[in-house]
Amino acid sequence: MAGYDDRDGKIWMDGKLIDWREANVHILTHAMHYASSVFEGERAYNGKIFRSREHSERLHFSAGELDFEIPFTVDEIEAAKKEVLEANGLTDAYVRAVAWRGAGEDMGVASARNPVHLVIAAWEWGAYYGDAKMKGAKLDISKWKRPSPETIPVHAKAAGLYMICTTSKHAAEAKGCSDALFMDYRGYVAEATGANIFFVKDGEVHTPLPDCFLNGLTRQTVIGMLEDRQIKVHERHIMPEEMEGFEQCWLTGTAAEVTPVGQIGDYTFEVGDMAREISEAYEQLVRS
Repeated sequence: MAGYDDRDGKIWMDGKLIDWREANVHILTHAMHYASSVFEGERAYNGKIFRSREHSERLHFSAGELDFEIPFTVDEIEAAKKEVLEANGLTDAYVRAVAWRGAGEDMGVASARNPVHLVIAAWEWGAYYGDAKMKGAKLDISKWKRPSPETIPVHAKAAGLYMICTTSKHAAEAKGCSDALFMDYRGYVAEATGANIFFVKDGEVHTPLPDCFLNGLTRQTVIGMLEDRQIKVHERHIMPEEMEGFEQCWLTGTAAEVTPVGQIGDYTFEVGDMAREISEAYEQLVRS
């Protein structure tokens, strides 16, 4: 496919649909210089965005954490997402909403006088990890750590928080891996670059407590699915060496959906029945 800047289609920008190639911003946009940007990644299945309103509500929350207000209501964002899908003739698609501080009177760290913009785009996007859904993804262990909540707004889906994700994923791919796993500032297992993580041992599930990283909507959905099946879920701090004793592992995220993991560093996992069952059940749920 063509680059993301050179495609046919429509993008919703600040209240109206415009041609894809015309969706541009000024070079002195504040977000480009100071990362004053938040976003959501969503998937539409059969024309319906899964947990759409919760994504829109989280976008507003994230903006508030970065001290700006999106000039469109949740209802308006919901209508815009539907408009984008229809304008591009998409039913199964990835949807990206981005809000940011643009170019204006301020061009230093402060930007209170600059306008806030909102864009919504959608495109076809297949499996995030390719054939890993069958074989199990291979993860590197990042040299970076998820920071303390005292240092950044860890529960916002903010663009600046993904800087170490990009560098970690590049390093992982250079080693032939699909992704990288972060530890947090205390040394506990945290998450992958764009997905939460789950482990299985003796028929029970263990997942890191999201006290310094995003509590993903897919993560929340999968925990509910497990509890509905009477499977015990332990949300807790997990030490890296505990991975040696876990039998199965999978990642969750809007892009990742539910993807089994076969290896993290030197630790290996079976792509087992529970991982496959949850992956298949999630696929059925989002398309129901």
